[in-house]
Amino acid sequence: MENMAVPVSAVRYPRTRSQPPGTGAPRRPALRLAVVASAYAAVQLAFVVPHTRHALGWDESVYVSQVDPRGPAAYFSAPRSRGISLLVAPVTGLTSSHPALRLYLVLLSAAALYAAFRVWDRLVGRGATALAALLFAGLWITQTSGPAAMPNLWVALGAVAAAGWFLRVPEQPRARWWLAATLASVTLVRTPDGAWLALPLLVAAGCVRAWRPALPALAGGLALGAAQWAAEAYVRFGGLRERLRVSSDVEGGVGWHLNAGAAWRSLDGPQLCRPCEVPLRHPELTVWWLALPLLAAAAVAVALRDARTPLQLRRGHPASALLAVACAASLAVPYLFLIDYSAPRFLMPSYALLALPVAGLALRALRSASVPGRAVGVRAAARRATALRAALGLALVLQLGSQLAVTRWAAAQSETTSGRYAAAARGLHRLGLRPPCLVTGYRALPVAYHAGCASAQVAGNNRSTTVPALLRRSRREPTALLTRHGGARPPAYARAWTPHRLPGTGWTAYLPPRPAPEREIRHKVSGRHGTMGP
Repeated sequence: MENMAVPVSAVRYPRTRSQPPGTGAPRRPALRLAVVASAYAAVQLAFVVPHTRHALGWDESVYVSQVDPRGPAAYFSAPRSRGISLLVAPVTGLTSSHPALRLYLVLLSAAALYAAFRVWDRLVGRGATALAALLFAGLWITQTSGPAAMPNLWVALGAVAAAGWFLRVPEQPRARWWLAATLASVTLVRTPDGAWLALPLLVAAGCVRAWRPALPALAGGLALGAAQWAAEAYVRFGGLRERLRVSSDVEGGVGWHLNAGAAWRSLDGPQLCRPCEVPLRHPELTVWWLALPLLAAAAVAVALRDARTPLQLRRGHPASALLAVACAASLAVPYLFLIDYSAPRFLMPSYALLALPVAGLALRALRSASVPGRAVGVRAAARRATALRAALGLALVLQLGSQLAVTRWAAAQSETTSGRYAAAARGLHRLGLRPPCLVTGYRALPVAYHAGCASAQVAGNNRSTTVPALLRRSRREPTALLTRHGGARPPAYARAWTPHRLPGTGWTAYLPPRPAPEREIRHKVSGRHGTMGP
């Protein structure tokens, strides 16, 4: 990369009218980007929060329970990172209100969307930045993830910010501090993703002299964000290698898996496709996903051409498109090639990064169409630009409208699923389970959280105890084993337990026989009340 016709260090990023020389971010707020962020918050409040304000999902229950002082923490499996738990701690520590938590995350996600894409104003211009934010915020998975206590959205926004600050290091020395902070936050939220994000940035910094000052920030941010995860590896798992091994087992064996087909089939749901054997529904809604690699390749081709055309650099740095695509590809590798299951949220960081070069490509096409040439007059160029603007506008409206329809469907599905958790918790309360209590079996983690109980599993990815330990604990505190109606028989240790159907859930709770009160035991032994007998 150091042999480019125009070295990166010789490039001056485009400066808007509101940016005097030597200043950092623009003085005036990015109004179009602010409108996009506000609309993002409004969509969440109107179409997502009404369906999710009553209960939390499975993974949300795990993350929130780690910092909820009102109940025991759920088992935290090896692949997870604790950044989301820290993110929700300020609200969770003050209140158990799920609507309050949702509102907090809505406002925070909208502000983070604005802040992350604002970093790119000086790199690609305000119009491209606002359009990229709109493309990303318009995806249904982005809209449903805003009020959710889940890590993928925050990895996506952190990746956008980190890549932008990296590109600004040659012109703005203090950008190194922001780069270190954003990379540390991504790594804290999801440690493996932080490593995949840092990989192309480290390669670029090692190859391009102008970016070498970013190397300490990259190393420091990655180490700072991964410190907690590494320390926990030694405390809970016996070391980094053992935690990585356990993480691989939980993920089903990390290795070569051609998983792009699963990602495509699960693009519009289910929220977790494991095993991913669902058929492709509504293929017309996946056209944008199939076109995304082609648009990214076109953006890279234009950037490579611009790198040999110094006059074109006034419209934006070609390295911005190259780096965004490289980071997006790196973050997609583990989910497309290393695991054998999928979820729509896994590729959110790649979508956020690819939105930037795609938006730049669209605006560049509009500018090119409006420029008259030798064979095209001014009026013909204006008509051509108008037609292209109308076509792109129509495509954008269709994309946003179809994604909003999927948002409404996905939010309703989430309400059904999380509503079962809350209904099961109410059913257990009616059966007499009150804290301190224990729940095991099918969907034990989220049901236990909503019931205020601890959870434990004797098998599976969340195995945290053994059968003898579970039985000993069941003698000390109220315990329930959950199974599905019509499913397999309860395990051998619970065959003598009493089944109770939980209305509105499709599940059955098995409760162990209650130990006889001490007074009754004395009567059976002595034959009379009030004495232990011989």
